[in-house]
Amino acid sequence: MPVTQKYWMGMGFVILAIQLWLRPDMLLELRAENYAVIDHAIAGFGLGLNLLTGETGAGKSILIDALALLLGGKASSDVVRHGADKAVVSCVFEMTPGAAAVLEANGIDADTDDILLRREISTTGKGRVFVNNQPATVGVLRQLAPELALVHSQGETLGSFDQMQQRLLLDRFGGVSHEAVATAYATWRTTSDKLEELQSAEQDRLRMADLWRFQSKEINEAHLTVDDEDAQLESEKRVLSNAEKLYTAAMSAHELLYESENSAESTLGAALKHLEELARYDTRFLEPAQQLAGAKAAVEDVDAEVREFADNINAAPGRLEEIEDRLAALDRLKRKYGQTLAEVMAFGEDAARKLAEVENRDALVAELTAREAQDAERYRVAASALTTARTEAARRLEKLAEIQINDLAMNVRFNVKVTADQAAASWTAYGWDQIECLIATNTGEPLKPLHEIASGGEMSRVMLALKVTVEEGASSGAGRKKKVALPRTLVFDEIDIGIGGRAAEAVGRKLKTLSKGQQVLCITHLPQIAAFGDQHFLIEKSEKRGRTQTEVRRMDDAERTHEIARMLSGAKLTETSMKHAEHLLETSR
Repeated sequence: MPVTQKYWMGMGFVILAIQLWLRPDMLLELRAENYAVIDHAIAGFGLGLNLLTGETGAGKSILIDALALLLGGKASSDVVRHGADKAVVSCVFEMTPGAAAVLEANGIDADTDDILLRREISTTGKGRVFVNNQPATVGVLRQLAPELALVHSQGETLGSFDQMQQRLLLDRFGGVSHEAVATAYATWRTTSDKLEELQSAEQDRLRMADLWRFQSKEINEAHLTVDDEDAQLESEKRVLSNAEKLYTAAMSAHELLYESENSAESTLGAALKHLEELARYDTRFLEPAQQLAGAKAAVEDVDAEVREFADNINAAPGRLEEIEDRLAALDRLKRKYGQTLAEVMAFGEDAARKLAEVENRDALVAELTAREAQDAERYRVAASALTTARTEAARRLEKLAEIQINDLAMNVRFNVKVTADQAAASWTAYGWDQIECLIATNTGEPLKPLHEIASGGEMSRVMLALKVTVEEGASSGAGRKKKVALPRTLVFDEIDIGIGGRAAEAVGRKLKTLSKGQQVLCITHLPQIAAFGDQHFLIEKSEKRGRTQTEVRRMDDAERTHEIARMLSGAKLTETSMKHAEHLLETSR
């Protein structure tokens, strides 16, 4: 093999490795079983732009609908294939930090690099949801949806391009951070809640004050000093309860150790005298004499401790009754205020603190009111700065997005409205701004909210232009702050309605641009768009065993050429359409 060829092959592997390392988190696989006209279909998606094409009525949108169900869309028993008990749809996404956080919050294991979603819909209308093969709810799917994918379909925007999504887009475009606002909001909220609690119903507070006063007094009068007093008393009680037996044992030990004629002490003393006599004549007995002297001293120490123990037993004849009374009092406290004395002591301290707050209510209210005003002002300053940053970003975004939208065979006016609702009820950790995208799709018409535009195809194209504008804006310019996370997989259903020619090519190029930073899935009828795909899937409807069914398969290069030629000329392929298809594919590369 020539050196040059080896070099470029090596570079190809390097580039592929870099692409895999830098690849965005994405949808890896989508499965459907007994779903609508699908018997069993599997689609494995890849990096970049994934295009789905096929004859009209082949069921291309069915796959998008299946994905929408897995993102928390509304289910209906009508989707169950005739003759089946249930429909099953599932998909595999690469795990993202945001998705992992959602799983952890819902008690679902996230031990792998992937996240598996599965949903079953029965003919009775009942359904089941599983996440990583663990039972879950549709609510969990809806929480995961913004972290995984955003689906733009005909007639509606699944995954809801709502206030939150519009705010995320604007903040990402402008590199806007709300960390300062979040910190200020948390501080203000804490102070505000404490003040509100303190200013709650007067009668309830006074009634609770009487209770806290009684509790605090009862615990204080017990004079608790150590948290293991009950354990110490129980040990002493066991000794006193067996006083007679223990006294007899102690005195018997004393008798054997010291008092009797043949006591251990006297016997050792006599033996020690003999050893000392031997040691005067033979030094080998010096060490044994010392050992015996030590043993005699140890016996004397033990005897002293035994005598002291016996004396103490008889020293306080009323002590047992005192201990029993004290333990009974401690047990009453533990039944009322905690399982341990430590908990009882902590309860008393808490009751005393609450009582002090009530008794010093006026001073505390004044202090908290002043602090709440200071915290509120800090929030207003941070939120106002955030509004200013968003407003500046909105002006830039609307100009660039309008250009991008009009490149897609539309003639619109586009506006991003930032409204600062400064009422405290509207304060959040993300600021007080309401972000709304407005559009006029016809000359002379007023600007309206984006979700009110009539055409689903227009909606998809607007979303495409917005996404491209945001991605280009978020990745350009020095000194931008960390990007705001957006869904990793974007899905566009029939984005090409009402366009053709150069506009179609512009849509294809924008999809290609967007797919460099995020995985994109797109259903299209236009060959100019299909030619830009990194992966091309054919949706086919066929008849097997007397039943109509839809199948999905990924095409190789030769099959792609034939499919694009079909899209150009219809069912009958011609040499001209084949050459045109080859030209489109070559140009798109």
